[in-house]
Amino acid sequence: MSNRALPSLDLIRGFEAAARLLSFTKAAEELFLTQSAVSRQVQALEEHLGVTLFERRHREIRLTDAGRQLHRSATDALQLLTETATRLRTQRTIRPLTVSCSIGFASLWLVPRLLEFREAHPEIDIRIDANNRLVDLERERVEVAVRYCPWRDAPADSHELFKDEVYAVCAPSLAAREDRPLAVPADLRHHVLLHYAGADTHWMPGSWRDKFAAMGLPDLEGGGALHFNQYDQLIQAALAGQGVALGVGPLVRRHLQQGLLVALFDALRFPSPRGYYLLTAPFAADRPDVAAFSAWMVEMARRERADAGA
Repeated sequence: MSNRALPSLDLIRGFEAAARLLSFTKAAEELFLTQSAVSRQVQALEEHLGVTLFERRHREIRLTDAGRQLHRSATDALQLLTETATRLRTQRTIRPLTVSCSIGFASLWLVPRLLEFREAHPEIDIRIDANNRLVDLERERVEVAVRYCPWRDAPADSHELFKDEVYAVCAPSLAAREDRPLAVPADLRHHVLLHYAGADTHWMPGSWRDKFAAMGLPDLEGGGALHFNQYDQLIQAALAGQGVALGVGPLVRRHLQQGLLVALFDALRFPSPRGYYLLTAPFAADRPDVAAFSAWMVEMARRERADAGA
């Protein structure tokens, strides 16, 4: 479409203000122009269109029929332009902060604590990208990631949040059963064991077979088994009293503190070479929202380590 028939936006703005206020002087004050400049803009617009837009009388102006038609269109057009410009500025300045982490970490640690950050920073738009694959931050434009890996594989520029440890945990109701006590590890032969069977290789809480060997009971078998490919589902089953789970320390610590789970066998801990590491994408390192979120994560981890005596 040719733009030759369209008058300039400056002429339209001058006309719209004069038509709305019915005063060249007031329009000039609003637009920070002189009265003569607005008058010239209107005159240039009338010459461009070949019509008279105002009836000029002594100390007042009135819109002609043509002026009223143009005023309606100009008002709608300028409003649409204003709304679109505002929306585009908002889209440019408010970019979502994407956080990549495992499904278990998102469900059991991050989401339950996220309200604290949101209350402190309601202006920051968070997007949780929960999956159990390793994400390329640069290629997928992800600002922050939490890696669960052996310490030797932690990225050089990452920040350690937690060292890992594993407990045998279950619901208090299951631990209190007198017909099937859970006083010593050998008692596990009478209980359903909850197994993590995810296909990923970089997120593993370990296996019951490994833990039995560590306890000197390599031939021990549970009284049944349930297998899950998502760790948060496994913990939900433990909370529901459906069996005994291997609880990854940082992910079940709140449940233990709230009494929703109990650690068995005098809180026997299985050390792990793994930990949780916070990683920030280089392209986002200078963003204030990323800095605020990263600082909050580090502080939350520090507080929880202190509460646990770690």
